[in-house]
Amino acid sequence: MPPPADIVKVAIEWPGAFPKLMEIDQKKPLSAIIKEVCEGWSLGNHENFALQNGDSTNFYITEKNRNDIKNGSILRLTTSPSQTAAQLHERIQSSSMDAKLEALKDLANASRDITFAQEFINLDGISLLTQMVESGTDFGDLLSFTLTAFVELMDHGIVSWDTFSVAFIKKIASYVNKSAMDTAVLQRSLAILESMVLNSQDLYQKVAQEITIGQLIPHLQGTDQDVQTYTIAVINALFLKAPEEKRQVRSLYSIHTLYSTHFVCIMAGSTEQLSNVIRSNKPINDEMAHQLYVLQVLTFNLLEDRMMTKMDPQDQAQRDIIFELRRIAFDVECEPNNSGSIEKRKSMYTRDYKKLGFINHVNPAVDFTQIPPGMLALDNMLYFARHHQDAYIRIVLENSSREDKHECPFGRSSIELTKMLCEILKVGELPSENCHDFHPMFFTHDRSFEEFFCICIQLLNKTWKEMRATSEDFNKVMQVVREQIMRALTLKPNSLDQFKSRLQNLSYTEILKIRQSERMNQEDFQSRPIMELREKIQPEIMELIKQQRLNRLCEGTCFRKISSRRRQDKFWYCRLSPNHKVLHYGDLEESPQGEVPHDSLQDKLPVADIKAVVTGKDCPHMKEKGALKQNKEVLELAFSVLYESDEYLNFIAPDNFVHVGMLLYCSYCVWTDGLNALLGKEMTSDYTKSDMDTLLSMEMKLRLLDLENIQIPEAPPPIPKEPSNYDFVYDCN
Repeated sequence: MPPPADIVKVAIEWPGAFPKLMEIDQKKPLSAIIKEVCEGWSLGNHENFALQNGDSTNFYITEKNRNDIKNGSILRLTTSPSQTAAQLHERIQSSSMDAKLEALKDLANASRDITFAQEFINLDGISLLTQMVESGTDFGDLLSFTLTAFVELMDHGIVSWDTFSVAFIKKIASYVNKSAMDTAVLQRSLAILESMVLNSQDLYQKVAQEITIGQLIPHLQGTDQDVQTYTIAVINALFLKAPEEKRQVRSLYSIHTLYSTHFVCIMAGSTEQLSNVIRSNKPINDEMAHQLYVLQVLTFNLLEDRMMTKMDPQDQAQRDIIFELRRIAFDVECEPNNSGSIEKRKSMYTRDYKKLGFINHVNPAVDFTQIPPGMLALDNMLYFARHHQDAYIRIVLENSSREDKHECPFGRSSIELTKMLCEILKVGELPSENCHDFHPMFFTHDRSFEEFFCICIQLLNKTWKEMRATSEDFNKVMQVVREQIMRALTLKPNSLDQFKSRLQNLSYTEILKIRQSERMNQEDFQSRPIMELREKIQPEIMELIKQQRLNRLCEGTCFRKISSRRRQDKFWYCRLSPNHKVLHYGDLEESPQGEVPHDSLQDKLPVADIKAVVTGKDCPHMKEKGALKQNKEVLELAFSVLYESDEYLNFIAPDNFVHVGMLLYCSYCVWTDGLNALLGKEMTSDYTKSDMDTLLSMEMKLRLLDLENIQIPEAPPPIPKEPSNYDFVYDCN
């Protein structure tokens, strides 16, 4: 007979004594359980004791988290959080440096627990730590552990960041500004500055006065990727929280500082003296990739102001830019105001503006009143004309010499292309919390967007000629160009030159071949006999897909526990039993290297007890965890299993891909498909549809093969002998 659900069997440790096996009644108050444990070891004053998890976290057991205790857990009897906080508060003020260092180590470790953190903060512990930092008497490991404890305590969100003095900010900033600083101290200092900027607009102003981008850039030259990551995170935070006027004029964070040649060289690793960030021999970790993605998004968002600014046809300075485009293209000297009649000059301007490909030949300024792309299109055209003058003149003159219907209008093309590039790069959208999708090539030039445009406008002209397009084909050409750009970007080129080279291999002819190949792979025969055959085969294919999903569930998956605190990893594992009747799951101390055996997973959930599977916003853990930074990506990875009445098993699928046979699938789709299959419901993921289309197409083609007069052997052909060596194998690495 199974034990009652409220009874949990655990082992409890006490220093110097043998562990005790106990049954904890979850209906009893926690204080009564602690009293019972203390009496078992003849310990008085049970109110001075508490229970902790016996794992590496050492988190205290409280009334809020006691339901997380599982059968077989190891707990530890220890002093209460208030007692421990008081002891550490006193110990860190010791006159002995060795004793103080040990106390700070213990404080840094204990501060990860919010229960302890609350008690220590109640003793005005944060003020004590800030005074220790401001005094400047600690250095080395003492300072490192002081800052670590401070970061851990502040991560709980109990104390407002607005309470810190200018002296404390100056001290933290001084550690970042020093040319030689202990790596651990530097990491913590950068983390503190990032949190200050992100959590308080007032502190942003104070931090910005102490830290400049120029002082942060040298930290990117080191070999420590964590320091580089924190440095970029601080740059992003300053960038994100900068007042609107600073971002719009690009005064502090753009070409003059953030995208200075010095910074770009560091990011791209283009000089031997500077260490690599993007092209480092070390693989870029997820946090670094995310920060680079954020930096990319924020810098491109600088373009939003120009993209949404209409041209004023009456603004002479803006109209002079159009005159400059005309002058460069046709090498026209500025005519005196009295040269020729007004009608003659207007006629000449109209002719030239027509050759430049503007829609409005009389007043081309009107073309730039469409937003987006607004003035950004004119900026790109002027950059192209000045920095790639030969290519600009060639394009304009080539098209002005063609028949009217075959000319590729440079003005109209530039405007539409700029709009397209803004859509592709999502200019104006805020960065996502979990995205890591950055493009290395945009960190290799101080005017990467403009150079990107210059490459693409030449591509557009080339594609126009290859398609032998006319003015009626303008939209078709733009669709092909978008496809060429997207396919080249998918390959993640490391430089703009590499991007340009990729485009050379994606000519219009090649795009047609790719489309034809994809069309053939997706070919769908519509005759009635073929449709009947499809309907007959479809259930067999669906059953195959179902078995594939269930087999993957039997292998199991490691899930990450979601916490409101950053960079804290907790794991649990879940897998389906081979008979598909039970879900086995349990907590893990670290991410496993392979499959976790069934017998090491303490908890079970019979499949027969599962009532429903819910996803996204309908999941309880997405409704309850309001303190977390919820975003579209997290919601798209969340799903829950409902069992009994109001009980849920909550999941956040890993943001990665897993092998199912020879194919790659996202964990979320595998699990939601598999769980729905267990419940006899439809598998609705995009992967199921894709698998169905692929397998059905393959099976149809096999069955429709013309095998007349072809003898199919009854026995399989013999396996050839193993070669004497494998020198012919090419190592892709």
